[in-house]
Amino acid sequence: MTDLFAPVTVGKWTLNNRIVMAPMTRNRATPDGVPTSLMATYYAQRATAGLIVTEGVQPSAVGQGYMNSPGLHTSEQIEAWRTVAAGVHQSGGRIVAQLMHAGRISHPDNKHQAETIAPSAIAAPGEMFTPAGPQPHPTPRALATEDIPAVIDEFTRAATAAIAAGLDGIELHSANGYLLHQFLAPSANQRTDHYGGSPQARARFVIEVAQAVSDAIGSERVGIRISPAINLHGALETDPHLTAATYRTLVDALSGMGLAYLHAIGDPASPLLTDLAERFGGSHIVSNGWDPVTDVTAAQELVTTGQADLVAVGRAFIANPDLVQRWQTGAPLNQPDSTTFYGGDHRGYTDYPQLA
Repeated sequence: MTDLFAPVTVGKWTLNNRIVMAPMTRNRATPDGVPTSLMATYYAQRATAGLIVTEGVQPSAVGQGYMNSPGLHTSEQIEAWRTVAAGVHQSGGRIVAQLMHAGRISHPDNKHQAETIAPSAIAAPGEMFTPAGPQPHPTPRALATEDIPAVIDEFTRAATAAIAAGLDGIELHSANGYLLHQFLAPSANQRTDHYGGSPQARARFVIEVAQAVSDAIGSERVGIRISPAINLHGALETDPHLTAATYRTLVDALSGMGLAYLHAIGDPASPLLTDLAERFGGSHIVSNGWDPVTDVTAAQELVTTGQADLVAVGRAFIANPDLVQRWQTGAPLNQPDSTTFYGGDHRGYTDYPQLA
């Protein structure tokens, strides 16, 4: 039986166990997107995870979505990530930066009035929280075909910066309705050039980004996160046949790149995710959604049955920096305080009790 707590080789890394700290937005960076010393403490506390995937990190000022989210595009940001990476490594862990260009899930007030871009000039539903309170998502500027290489270059430069900062690699966030996913989703991508109009065309941008960052830092340092038909933030994939065709095109291309892992959100036993995992052929991280919260029994079952090589865990890591030890020993778990999930200080962030 494959043991959840056994070491595993994934891409460039030998990990201490198969438990992944999932990426979770916490809004504790400075208004200029610089990681703080508090963030360094937070990640170092959780270094017993086999792999930490950071909160979403914008690859450019335009790519920022939420208030006080960190970036990887200025020298000050890069230097601050160096401190984060060093703390995790000193504690024996591995950490990758999740590169998340928010696309249309944004507002100028959160990013010093930088513009908002997307595949098509279609505003996302709902509102974005800003310093002035909730405001509707703006109508984005549709990227021209000739703009695409510059956006790909932003991802490449951010990936290179992550390695320069000492991080172990990057995860491309192609899920949950952000820019890469916006290109995949028919509701957000109504382009008529070769980046839209068919499943193959909608997958093209994500494939080109993945290839570019792989060429820049080595594919064995690159993972990617997908969420087929999860339908968040107005990135709707409601036609099962079109959805399957899009993601099969994407994953077939990714499988030839030698990426470190595929990180999928959803039921791993579903026909589509089962098919995509088989097509990918490499290490497969499962995040089986938000409800119920993944516990040790569910995580071990996913690994034992071969539905996952590694299991991503979110909220339990917020409240339990020493989650791996607690799961191994059967110790009781702290319960997360949801009122401190987003923004604030050390409370509900770095002050959860740890085992002696």
